[in-house]
Amino acid sequence: MQMLQSSIGRKLVMAVTGLCLVGFVIVHLLGNSSIFVGADGINAYAEHLHALGPLVWIFRLVLLGLFGLHIFFGIQLTLENRAARPIDYNQKKNIRTSFGAETMIYTGLAILAFAVYHLFHFTMHLTNPEISVGVLPLDALGRNDVFTMMVLSFQKFFISLIYIAAMVTLLLHLSHGVQSLFQTLGLLGSNTLPTMEKIGRAAAIVVFVGFISIPVSILLGLIKV
Repeated sequence: MQMLQSSIGRKLVMAVTGLCLVGFVIVHLLGNSSIFVGADGINAYAEHLHALGPLVWIFRLVLLGLFGLHIFFGIQLTLENRAARPIDYNQKKNIRTSFGAETMIYTGLAILAFAVYHLFHFTMHLTNPEISVGVLPLDALGRNDVFTMMVLSFQKFFISLIYIAAMVTLLLHLSHGVQSLFQTLGLLGSNTLPTMEKIGRAAAIVVFVGFISIPVSILLGLIKV
């Protein structure tokens, strides 16, 4: 497509796919947070998803495609930017940038690696089959006991550490990414940019705290089987 032959077109694709992925992250957080309601909350949520049948896998494939496009064009644009500015590192000066902005490509790749691990862990049950749904008893209502699976998983310090570290990378990525995607879509001006930067950082912190609160609560024994 002709649009993808220009850097502006590729940036627009990154912005749109990024917006979709941020929406998924928020919905995923809300769903996972049902664990604080108890076993009935998270098991009912999982059962509802399971009832959607093939639609769940269609959604996952679409999400995978969006993720792939986002990563592909992110790498491409990063390489193009570096090739266009062959400046020695010692002479490079960054104006109005942040650590999150400077590490976008690295945190993006780290999130991709975590997403693969997450699928192997909780969806395909390959990394820890001894605590996967397939070998766990059903709950009192005959549903897969996702609550027990999550608690047994996050009681293992190393697994919780992986998830917490992944959320640190997500925090860094979103802290710049949220503001950047709205800027690319032309929704920000010089007056609104500083405000959106603050909103982006605040949203990233909320998502970070929301996700890590689950493994931390389980490690502390606040949520247990």
